[in-house]
Amino acid sequence: MPKLFIYHANQCNPKKCTSLKMAKMNKAILLKNPYKVPKNSLILNPYAEKALSPEDRDIVEKFGITALDCSWKEAELMFKKFKFKNQRSLPFLVPCNPINYGKPCMLSTLEAFIAALYITNFKDEALDLTSCFKWAETFIKVNNELLERYSNAKNSMEVVEIQKEFL
Repeated sequence: MPKLFIYHANQCNPKKCTSLKMAKMNKAILLKNPYKVPKNSLILNPYAEKALSPEDRDIVEKFGITALDCSWKEAELMFKKFKFKNQRSLPFLVPCNPINYGKPCMLSTLEAFIAALYITNFKDEALDLTSCFKWAETFIKVNNELLERYSNAKNSMEVVEIQKEFL
């Protein structure tokens, strides 16, 4: 299983927080300091110019994936403040978490990790993460066709083409 890191900014409801539950279940490593984010890990950034694709598998395997768990209002500022190396955006997917259900691209941290693992062809590991929350399996079912197509893309440009075709 690739290592999963979460910078947690303490800006959410702890009872509903997917990051805290993932850490409690030993599925991810929680970081309280953004300077502790592993330098070469793949950073999930909704504002990144390059889309995540299967060609990122080596980075994920060697260095893991990092998600920043902060409010959507703070996210853009966070990514501008810290110059992370391997930043990737996730392509279009529909969230199934109770807070943002059906609001395109407003994924929970758990959904972002599931998508990133699935797209980089760590599908068993992605499915393993669905055990964290009852609704997580629904995320894969709802997005299955897209996740499969993204995971079969050659590169970032092809992922973007699949997304454009779908939309």
